Amino acid sequence: MIIQRLPWAGIRISEGDIVIVIDPISRILEEFGGAHEPMYPLSFFGNADAVLITHLHEDHFDPDAIIKAYGAAIPVYVPNEVAETARAAGLTNVNGVAVGTSFEIGGDVKVTALPSVDGLGDVQSAWVVEGGGRKVIHCGDTLWHGFWWGFAKNYGPFDAAFLPVNGAVLRLPGMMPSGQPICLTPEQAVAAAAILGAVRLVPIHYGTMQNPPIYNETPDIADRLAAASEGKVNISMIKATETVTL
Repeated sequence: MIIQRLPWAGIRISEGDIVIVIDPISRILEEFGGAHEPMYPLSFFGNADAVLITHLHEDHFDPDAIIKAYGAAIPVYVPNEVAETARAAGLTNVNGVAVGTSFEIGGDVKVTALPSVDGLGDVQSAWVVEGGGRKVIHCGDTLWHGFWWGFAKNYGPFDAAFLPVNGAVLRLPGMMPSGQPICLTPEQAVAAAAILGAVRLVPIHYGTMQNPPIYNETPDIADRLAAASEGKVNISMIKATETVTL
């Protein structure tokens, strides 16, 4: 299994002849300060057989880019509750997936939808992808939650966990600020990866957006990951376009 990191939270998984992309985007909205790392058209990374979307926030769901790169009829899998919204964006082969459901993409590649917790209370799923004797989990922009132990018991261990690490704190118009992170901090991501039995943690969801006071990324991410992970889990901090082979 070869996994290429895409900008922000996206990844591209190649297993045999099957290619899956998760949360692929080609832009960061200007209201969040635009992108602080290079962005690419999705076609830059090559073809895909299926798209998995953890949730419909605009930094994880880019329907125009998906249609332009792969065509409107590419199979797109989203949480069951938001399937109609995804279809309304112009995608013609949207499949709503209930938590706990597994399905095959092709070859021996199987995908399972697991529960996840979104920082703004919106519907979100985590995705487990397995094939070729390897298994990975991608958790979108999840908060800390109590599902990790169940994931480990029922679906683990994992060869890699792709987890958000930037512990972002938001100040959005019309919402009372909490001062609390809306996704995992570096320390929480390491703890989650260790519970999951992941061989390695591949950090996602950091470095691309920073636009105070609206969007505030936690500081010193790399150093904090290194300190927290010692003796617990391997860290693979790869940039967009770089790959890991499992």
